[in-house]
Amino acid sequence: MNPTESITAASEPATGGSTEYINHHLHHLQVSVGDGAFMTLNVDTLFFTLVLSLLFLFFFIRSARKATAGVPGKFQALVEIIVGFVDGLVRETFHGRSKLIAPLSITIFCLVFLMNFMDMLPVDFLPWAWASGHVAAGHDPAHAYLRVVPTADLNTTFGLSLAVFLLIQVFGIGHKGVAGFTKEIFTAPFHAEGTVGKIALAPANFLLRMIEEGVRPLSLSLRLFGNMYAGELIFILIALMTLGASLSSGLTWAMAPMQLVAGFMWTAFHVLIITLQAFIFMMLTIVYLSMSAESH
Repeated sequence: MNPTESITAASEPATGGSTEYINHHLHHLQVSVGDGAFMTLNVDTLFFTLVLSLLFLFFFIRSARKATAGVPGKFQALVEIIVGFVDGLVRETFHGRSKLIAPLSITIFCLVFLMNFMDMLPVDFLPWAWASGHVAAGHDPAHAYLRVVPTADLNTTFGLSLAVFLLIQVFGIGHKGVAGFTKEIFTAPFHAEGTVGKIALAPANFLLRMIEEGVRPLSLSLRLFGNMYAGELIFILIALMTLGASLSSGLTWAMAPMQLVAGFMWTAFHVLIITLQAFIFMMLTIVYLSMSAESH
């Protein structure tokens, strides 16, 4: 098999079947760490997360340094719109005092949006380029795995939600103190008068608090992951409409217009999804931090 055929076999289902094509696109580029595979790193997720984070920092810092008081440029105007929009939401939702909330919210919204936006790239473009590099290096392209949407990886979304969970505890302790924070765990949501009543309700309050705290990171991570994973899978299935058809049967030519229409419609709809998911993640973060800063 020549290099061109190897790349085709690695990226198209016509030679390996639809199942192999889907599995190949949903497999991460992984590296095992430690003896006995103590840890497995999804290198592609880490790489694209790092690149997008650096791009976000570069453009926003550059915009801040070159900001003018006169008529702003297009990018500065876009940044000012985002900052003003998020700052307004923070002022309406967060009732405590913190200089961290607005920058944190902007960072979450922009970074999650950028990671989601990777799903808008052609589904075979970067995997094909990666497989081509494997061939040029003399490696087997069938093992050239690459996933480009960090938020379609549960590790990313759970990591983000875990960071928010830790911030919730920090904000709670910072606004109420260790004693007030601990007391609230055992005295809310059920209140009672007298020491005996408080002691009797303490186990129920503690259990409900643990459930409440556990549900927050799970809901944040699973909501974002589920939407992005489903969106990525639908793009793969749309690509199968022609890649899985045979030229000799003429199905490719019949399915091509349908694939074009389906791809355009799903792309247009998916733009709303990736924006909405970034907004929801940011908004829930603000709400959870506001709740942690307030007394029940």
